[in-house]
Parts: sequence; structure tokens; C-alpha cells
Amino acid sequence: MDTAQSERKKTKINKIIVVYRVGNWGRRMSDAKKHAEAVWEAVQSSALAAQSLVAASWRRSLLQHQLTPDSKQGPRRLNDYELKQTREALGRVLSIAEPTLNRLFKSVGNTGCCVLLSDANGRIVRQNCTSSDEATFNKWGLWSGAIWDENNEGTNGIGTCIVEKSPVVIHRDQHFHARNTAMSCIDAPIYGADGKLLAVLDVSSCRADDMAGYLSLVSAAVIDAARRIESDHFRASFVGSRIVMGEEHGGKGAVLLAVDQDDLVIGATRAARQIFGLSDASFTAPRPAQDVLSGSVQASNFSEAERGEIKRALARANGNVSAAARQLGIGRATFYRRMQRLNVR
Repeated sequence: MDTAQSERKKTKINKIIVVYRVGNWGRRMSDAKKHAEAVWEAVQSSALAAQSLVAASWRRSLLQHQLTPDSKQGPRRLNDYELKQTREALGRVLSIAEPTLNRLFKSVGNTGCCVLLSDANGRIVRQNCTSSDEATFNKWGLWSGAIWDENNEGTNGIGTCIVEKSPVVIHRDQHFHARNTAMSCIDAPIYGADGKLLAVLDVSSCRADDMAGYLSLVSAAVIDAARRIESDHFRASFVGSRIVMGEEHGGKGAVLLAVDQDDLVIGATRAARQIFGLSDASFTAPRPAQDVLSGSVQASNFSEAERGEIKRALARANGNVSAAARQLGIGRATFYRRMQRLNVR
């Protein structure tokens, strides 16, 4: 950003702060106003925005999206037709995710938490909470059809996860809007088989007590569930292919490759694409799995390939040479000669 742009932004921020403070002059600030004041002051510091995910999001919310932290208007909501269209656009991910979402809810549901799934635009398509918490979450807008992207709601678990493309925890007054500071949100992204953001998994809490110490446990469960959904969706997208798991699977996300019958890599999860340097073009001209996994081009060896095929045929036939030869469509004598030539015992 050049000096002129920087100065214009500073001027804009200062004007907003002056208007805000004059409007509140001589009055005791409510909790909402105190929160708004904290946001205004944090946004003034570009250094803080560079160091803090939350401050950077507050800055986007105020300057880029033109939101105000003390706004009382709740989240926008889709109508029934729009919600139906949004769910249909997600395809089978909803049915694939269902078992994992239910398991996650069993773990956290009785602690005042709601399990939510949104699409890549922050539109909630599914919620699961106890009947005693339904009224609270619905009132907050943590419900199917509500839109939680940063453009509309500022800093929040779903919207900020979409922007950062990584797991986030937005705890209480880290939210941009003061009206959202009673909730804690733990989120993780879910990527599709094409490596693009597909959905966001969210666990939000309405607990009145301080659950800061509990957040890390819930966060680990949310990340694990998101990776499981991503893995299940990837496998469902490549039915019939061999799925190879990378060594860093789990630690760096779902690291999976889809390999066809010719041992060529025809698909990869987002984490696998990053680790192995794959792009969409990599699947237009697929590479051998061995080359992808080793990070280099391996010299072809026809004799080794033939030897491997013979050993696999023998293994499938439980060592019966006649049955193995029939599998390969060659005579028993020919099979024996090849075994001898390739030193297969």
C-alpha cells in the first residue's frame, strides 16, 4: 500500500472514531459500546492487524465491508427456496457428512453447543442442537438459512474461517459485532475433491460461563471431524480408484491421492496438492503414483514391472502356477519360463 492510500485509510478511521465518540460523549458506555470502542482502537493499529488474525478481520469488517460493531441487526436469512437451492448445490456432501456430524454432536451437544454446517459462502445448511437450546441459537441466527460470511457479519467463526482457509476459534468478544459476543465459535474448513473450499464445520457455544479452557478440546474434535468428512467425500468422489494416504495425513489435513488401474494419480485432496506440488493441470496429464510420492521421475524398468505382475498373480492364486497363468492369459509352460528368467520363486 502506498503512502497516499495509507493516509486516506487513517483519515477515514479517525473520522469514524470522532463521530462515534462525539455521539457517546458524556454517557456511560454499555457493554456493547465498550466493545465497539475496543474494535475502533484496534483497527487503528496496522501493526496489530498484521500480527493478529482477529484484528486483521476487524479491520476488514470496518474498512472493507463498511460494518459497524454496535449494529443491532441480526444475520440475513435465506428464504425456503434459496435454502433448498443451497443444499442441492452442495450435492451429496450433506449425506456423507451426516454420520460424522451426529457423532460430533453426541460429544458436545449436552454442553450447550450447537453443531452447524455451512457452504463455502457462509450460508448455514444444517444445525443440530438440543431442544432446550433451540430458541437461543435460533435467536442468535445460528440456524439453517442464516448467512455468516464476513461481508455481512464481520469477524465470526464461519466467515473468518472462509477467509483464512484454516481452523479458527472466535471466542466471545473477538467477534466484530457486539451482539455476537455472548457466543464462542470453533470452525474448520472442509475441502472438496477438486481442492476448493466446499463447506465449513462449526461448533458454537451458548454457555454463560467461561469456556476458554474447553475450547482447545472442542477445536481438536472439530478439526478431526472436518478431516473425516473431507476424506469420506474424496473417497466417494473416486469410487473404484485406489486411495493412497500420504505420510503426513492427519497432521497436515487429509493427505489422500486417488490412483487408477494404471497406477496414475487422477485426484488429490487440497493438502496432498500442497505437499506434492499438484495442480488441476496435473490431472490432465496424470503422473505415476511412484513419481508423485517420491518427488522425482523414476526410471521405467519393464522386467521389474513384469516380475511384479507375475508375483501378484501367484499371490492371488495362492501359489498355484496353473491358476496364475490363466489369470494372465498365458500358458503354464510360458509362465514357468518367465518365472525362471525373472528369478521368481
